[in-house]
Amino acid sequence: MNPYVLTTLLSSLGLGTTLTFASSHWLLAWMGLEINTLAIIPLMAQHHHPRAVEATTKYFLIQATAAAVILFAGTANAWATGEWSMASVSDPIATTMVLAALSLKVGLAPMHFWMPEVLQGLDLLTGLVLSTWQKLAPFALIIQTSHAFDPFLLTALGLTSTLIGGWGGLNQTQLRKVLAYSSIAHMGWMIIVLQYAPHLTFLALLMYILMTSAAFLTLKLSYATKIGTLATTWSKTPLLTATAALVFLSLGGLPPLTGFVPKWLILQELAKQGLPFTATVMALAALISLYFYLRLCYSMTLTISPNSAASTTPWRTQTTQVSTPLALFTVMALGLLPITPAITALLI
Repeated sequence: MNPYVLTTLLSSLGLGTTLTFASSHWLLAWMGLEINTLAIIPLMAQHHHPRAVEATTKYFLIQATAAAVILFAGTANAWATGEWSMASVSDPIATTMVLAALSLKVGLAPMHFWMPEVLQGLDLLTGLVLSTWQKLAPFALIIQTSHAFDPFLLTALGLTSTLIGGWGGLNQTQLRKVLAYSSIAHMGWMIIVLQYAPHLTFLALLMYILMTSAAFLTLKLSYATKIGTLATTWSKTPLLTATAALVFLSLGGLPPLTGFVPKWLILQELAKQGLPFTATVMALAALISLYFYLRLCYSMTLTISPNSAASTTPWRTQTTQVSTPLALFTVMALGLLPITPAITALLI
């Protein structure tokens, strides 16, 4: 892609998200979301592969539908209350519509069906942008309007997403689909604690972005898109294989890795709010997710690729890819647990 075009598209992505962050008016927020969607469409379709075009079309239709529902909900609320401000969302129908539309945008279950299919059709770098940056603007709106949402609805969305994210990833062999279901499960953790401690939602989102970035960049560096390909990585890049396994375990939430921080604090908060049953279900759902991360680790570190393979031998060639961002994200995805008190003190 032409560097000038790429710069324009990436600037528009940043502009759309910043506009939504800064807005307290429904029209301005909607405009930010639309700029965001329109900026990523050419990035998704840049390879001109039928799968990429199909994924782009699906994504555009879903995002356009969600944006239209948000605009309609904003109009309905303005009709009922006389104000376009987000702080004055009080109409129950408008509130439910906003939550449904934003859930559709970030891929919360049961509005998650587009996410694995779209991610599967993209290359790993665009998939990384879709899984991380594109979540920021809708989540900013969810956090801003969280006071108006029905607590029961938020809990139901959180539990459903965590369970479906775990179950859906169990039988996947495509790594992008595994990461899509991982994203759905993490969204569930963020949404369930939103009504009690919004700062923990923000912390979970931040940790999720760090870990997912490390996972996507690892797969990109090793050119892996299927679980079978992971079996050959140890012979090419042994050190990367070791750190990748730890990154996947961090995504699963195992101590003493970074991924344990948000899960630990969210379960603690749920227990404090007198919801031991909800906390138990969430913890058990995390175990289901952990299984498919362990499966990836097993493929990478404990299996040897068959010698009778008809494919070309994966020699240890010098890579031309930049590995500095990967190193940075990997360190943060593995070692932030000791500074948890400092992180929580900054957020509160």
